[in-house]
Amino acid sequence: MRSVLISFLFFSVVALVQAAETPKFPVVERAKIMVDNLLVPQGGLTNERVLDAIRRIPRHQFVPAAQQQLAYWDQAVAIGNAQTISPPYIVAYMTEQLDPKPADKVLEIGTGSGYQAAVLSLLVKDVYSIEIVEPLGKSAEQLLKTLKMDNVHIKIGDGYKGWAEAAPFDSIIVTCSPESVPQPLIDQLKEGGRMIIPLGERFQQQFYLCKKQNGTLVKEHLTPALFVPMTGEAEAKRQIQPDGKNPAIRGGDFAKVREDGTPDGWHYARNVKIVSGAAHFTSVKPLQKKIIAPQESAQLLQGFAVDGQSVSKIKIDYRIRGKKIWAVQGPVLTHTGYLTQFDENRNVIAEVPFGRCTGTFDWQNVSQEIDIKPETSEAVLLIGIPVATGELDVMSVSVQKTAAARLP
Repeated sequence: MRSVLISFLFFSVVALVQAAETPKFPVVERAKIMVDNLLVPQGGLTNERVLDAIRRIPRHQFVPAAQQQLAYWDQAVAIGNAQTISPPYIVAYMTEQLDPKPADKVLEIGTGSGYQAAVLSLLVKDVYSIEIVEPLGKSAEQLLKTLKMDNVHIKIGDGYKGWAEAAPFDSIIVTCSPESVPQPLIDQLKEGGRMIIPLGERFQQQFYLCKKQNGTLVKEHLTPALFVPMTGEAEAKRQIQPDGKNPAIRGGDFAKVREDGTPDGWHYARNVKIVSGAAHFTSVKPLQKKIIAPQESAQLLQGFAVDGQSVSKIKIDYRIRGKKIWAVQGPVLTHTGYLTQFDENRNVIAEVPFGRCTGTFDWQNVSQEIDIKPETSEAVLLIGIPVATGELDVMSVSVQKTAAARLP
């Protein structure tokens, strides 16, 4: 009898140990491939707790069924109601800047699909997340419950006002962009707490890491960003509105350069430096068969407003020079630019490539007129070599309307 009892206790202890070693949220293979082969090589991400959390989140469950093929690509995806799920790199970057601790209580402004809240749920004690669009908030809440992320609390409301009943918070993460920091969020942040927030004009935003010292925020400028606007009271108070009737970009001359060598006015820079007044893109890493998303890109992006009811055509001009540019699948024509058009719900309605080239060539002009869909409300210009290897120099980029009135 004694030996039976000892055996029972032994195997019970073994079972408990094995259970303790089995994570509640196992690694998702596609997420692991994305982290190890796309996010980490881009550099700058060092918090292994954050990266491990992203490896364990099934991102495909947080995007619409029609977009699931894009779930593990490093890009934003429209989720309806004029909202998007941020690129995985941005989620990792913002989370790392917060430096989350296991005992923290975090406030998130802009639940969206729930993906950012899911990542935080594996890193902190409690996540309080506010979503102004009720259908999105309810959907995210149900998904997070299904995934048994019970430490995430969802509230439907205006994020500008924060969540006073649950304050104070160790840190605050804002996944939409107001023009300035809402005062209620400052009030609800603990002394010594951290907040990461994209601030600025609609298409010209900057990440700021804010630390609360003696009741006020000390701001540290980080890097450019492009987020959906914070709606509600924050949008009502916005002073500078985009002009969709006169589409244009900023910083196309690459005259203003940031400390990291990338151009001001552009965001999501990858493998690019400003050299002698030109953007120099380098992409030498071939596409690996095991990767289920595009290779590490060499690119710059910039968003701008376009009113498709007032502008029917725009023209994009720039100069390029190339060295050994080859498409990832062989020596075929590739493109050095894409213009993606979005409707008012931020659904992609057109993606137009331009600037076809291949091989090695000296400076040449690129000028292409592009039709604008009537339902277009904004666009994103991408330049670089996102799906090719080689070196590309770009300078003197401009966007201007060429047909203002739409024919009846």
